[in-house]
This record gives sequence, structure tokens and C-alpha cells, in this order.
Amino acid sequence: MTTFSEILAGLEPSDHIEKIELLDSNGNLAGQIENKPGSQGSVKVYQHLYKKYGSINVAAAQEGLTIYAEHTADAEANPGKHPNIDRLFAIIKHNSPLSVRIAQ
Repeated sequence: MTTFSEILAGLEPSDHIEKIELLDSNGNLAGQIENKPGSQGSVKVYQHLYKKYGSINVAAAQEGLTIYAEHTADAEANPGKHPNIDRLFAIIKHNSPLSVRIAQ
């Protein structure tokens, strides 16, 4: 099984991003991921999903769960421990895509 860190190494760099803002269907801020220790991997993942899908929709969320690899099972077993993964589960469950705004 490929690990999260192995997959992450193959994704485009995201050092230029300050934060990623996630917007609901009404344009309201639904969450943000700051590019700081502890969430830099998620910035990379969400940037990749946004560039590939144009939003964080169900297909993007499903790919995101695959990218998070071993952390996805941990998030499923421990709701709240991995909020950026929990968000992907919610998008799939409720078919509630999020728009993305990248702050550089």
C-alpha cells in the first residue's frame, strides 16, 4: 500500500499558497486550510483536487480519501481527529461540493 507521504511527494508544490478557503454553494466561508505545520499536506491535497476538478466535488472528495491513504481509515475510526478528511466524507455523504479560493 502506498502511504500518504509517498503520494504527497508526487503532488505539485504548494509553498506559494498562504491558505485555501472553501466556500459553500452560497459563497459563504465553510472552512480554510492554512499553509502551516500540521496542515501543509492538506494544502497540497486540496490544491491538487481543485486543479484537477475545479472544485471539491464528490469525485474530488473520493480521490482525496485515496490520497490521504492510511489517514482516511484513522479519520473514519476517530471522527474529528482529521477535520480536512472529515470534510471530504461530508461532501460525499451530502453531495455538497465546495468552491475553492486560493490566497497567495
